Amino acid sequence: MKIAYISTYPPRECGIATFNHNLMNAINSNFPDRKDPLDGGFVVALNDSEDLQEYEYPSHVKFVIRQNHQKDYIRAAGYINTSNVDAVILEHEFGIYGGESGIYVLPLINRLEKPLISILHTVLKDPSYVQRIVIREIAEQSAKIIVMSKRAVEFLTTIYDIPAEKIQIIEHGVPDLEAPEPNPVKSLSQFKNRRVMMTFGLLSRNKGLETVVKALPKIVEKHPDVMYVIVGNTHPGVIKSSGEEYRDHLKSLAAQLKVSQHLAFINKFVAEDELINYLTATEVYVTPYLNEAQITSGTLSYAVGAGAAVISTPYWHATELLADDRGCLFDFKDAEGLADTVNQLLSDDTQLKELKQNAYEYGLHLRWPVIGAEFIKVAQEASARHDFSDKILKNSIVDPEILPKFSLAHVLRLTDDTGIVQHAKYGIPNLKEGYCLDDNARALIMALMAYQRNKSAEAHRLLPIYLSYIHYMQTDDGNFRNFLSFDRRYLDDVGSEDSFGRTIWALGHLISCAASNSYREFALELFHKSYPHFRALRYIRGQANTIIGIALYLQVYPTDEGMVAELIRLTQPLIDAYEQTRSDDWEWFEESMTYDNAILPLALLHSYEITGNPKAKEVALKTMAFLDQLTLSNGYLSPVGNDGWYYRGGTFPTFDQQAIETMAMVLMHFQAYQTFRQPEYIEKMFLSYKWFLGENTLRAPLYDHETKGCCDGLLPTGINRNQGAESTLAYMISHLTVLKAFELEYEYNKIADQKIKIC
Repeated sequence: MKIAYISTYPPRECGIATFNHNLMNAINSNFPDRKDPLDGGFVVALNDSEDLQEYEYPSHVKFVIRQNHQKDYIRAAGYINTSNVDAVILEHEFGIYGGESGIYVLPLINRLEKPLISILHTVLKDPSYVQRIVIREIAEQSAKIIVMSKRAVEFLTTIYDIPAEKIQIIEHGVPDLEAPEPNPVKSLSQFKNRRVMMTFGLLSRNKGLETVVKALPKIVEKHPDVMYVIVGNTHPGVIKSSGEEYRDHLKSLAAQLKVSQHLAFINKFVAEDELINYLTATEVYVTPYLNEAQITSGTLSYAVGAGAAVISTPYWHATELLADDRGCLFDFKDAEGLADTVNQLLSDDTQLKELKQNAYEYGLHLRWPVIGAEFIKVAQEASARHDFSDKILKNSIVDPEILPKFSLAHVLRLTDDTGIVQHAKYGIPNLKEGYCLDDNARALIMALMAYQRNKSAEAHRLLPIYLSYIHYMQTDDGNFRNFLSFDRRYLDDVGSEDSFGRTIWALGHLISCAASNSYREFALELFHKSYPHFRALRYIRGQANTIIGIALYLQVYPTDEGMVAELIRLTQPLIDAYEQTRSDDWEWFEESMTYDNAILPLALLHSYEITGNPKAKEVALKTMAFLDQLTLSNGYLSPVGNDGWYYRGGTFPTFDQQAIETMAMVLMHFQAYQTFRQPEYIEKMFLSYKWFLGENTLRAPLYDHETKGCCDGLLPTGINRNQGAESTLAYMISHLTVLKAFELEYEYNKIADQKIKIC
């Protein structure tokens, strides 16, 4: 039995990494003839770093996935499929995979041709929509789901609607070790001549260790030889965000309570063979977690397996594992109750010994070789039953392999502390042309999308620049100027309706997905100040852009009846324009198709999503179909060229194709998919996006792999090599939209497969 393990892995300091390392060793220990660990398979490791060399992995780590690189997941599936493993074990925790709630893992498992066993380390009682989707999809792709508690089974069957027969309980393994005699830990200063209470594991605020510190005064009053020892590093994620603030807080609290001499830290990551020494040198082990929502605790399992006397708050795993007198429980945050329980145990040697003996005897069946044997049986059954022919596989509608690596390089080149410069000569910023509101609004949307995707620090640093430009261009009455010279002189008194609408769109986007409350509050202030000018809009593109911004705003504030009414009012002119202009051979809003055409049906889709207006839906679908017929019928996108535009009864202009046309097509089709869940819209979205990469009239790519910018247009003679903000941002927003769509691959490929089966 050869197995591929998908997980974090040592030397990365992570509980899941340690678990997977132990599981692999446990499974291999059941095959004593194996001399080489590689005979048992290999590991696909998850990195929390962009650097593939961040960790010095052992030789059995054969592939590394960078958490936020979608292509790595697809390539990992290919590597596993071409290997000789019999099965795959996936360790699942939301935080170790990329995308919203770790959704990047889904394309990987969707492509696996080997039987999959998934171990769920977290099963949430109140999952978000995406979290529920992720778990359900993992279950669908898995031969068996492994959990470690009865409560997890209950949640999976009742909350996630996963069939009980697909779920199996295999408890958390514990070290197959006995304490040495003599135990070297007992000679440490923190343990020598002390009755030790201990907690171990990565430190973070959700561990509730302050409850134990608050209990110490009452404990040491009765048992002055007690020492509370906290073993473990601070969690790496906590170190990045707030350093050793929590450890310092605990020290400060102990000083205030005058128990500093009874609190000790062993600030290191302790290996298993050393950990057993600490646990067996301990009188009382404490897990004081702050709430019940802990479905599995490896530290608790280890303590029970070592035969420690365990006292815990009643979180889900503790109530099961410490039943039948294997430990004691106290209420959450109840320092008094903890102190009373500890004092009683330390005063009653008989009860203390009974707890330890009960825990030790139960822990014998949790030892890793026993657990490994259970997993071998599951893997063998999954392999025997696996029939790959039952799994319909097709090429993904979106092929991530052809996407260039996302880069902010050219945007950073165009951006200074004022905003993004609107034009460039080739790839060099053209400072003579200054700045415009349109581009800074688009740049704000792009930076928000980039930050949403992978918490990009570069994108986050750009947000205040673009937002402050918008603020600077807002007039006292709430309207907006558009153009600013490089020396920061206003070049107009009032901007165009297009620039106004695009700014409302950007503010609505920021309100709907703000990086922080302060950004949302700032955007709300600008948004509401501009509100009186909504009624002054006279042109349908300004109205359309504003409609999108209002719809995004209403996703967060759906009860704002005034804004709902404004959305309905602004939608009507688009419907009226269509009704007044349309004919059997002209399903459009105007007598001509000019620029940014797809923005009009896109706005109606957003309006329909909020209002449910059937007429908005009807007009959106008819105008989309008309636009698609004109621009996609050749098998690639050929948008309306700006060289003359397209008039009813006239000749379709082929050239001076602009990037904003393509961006609008990408956004329109993705919104159509999100509204109607029909995979053909994803196909059209991706086909439109490929215009940037060379699937266009001239078969010439507009994306520049050297500068990471996008050329300004497709001309009869070739490409306009200038790479201004408008075209580059249009490319980047399109690219980020495609990446967002790829996260939904599990869904639209499934729908497409169902249609194939029906046919």
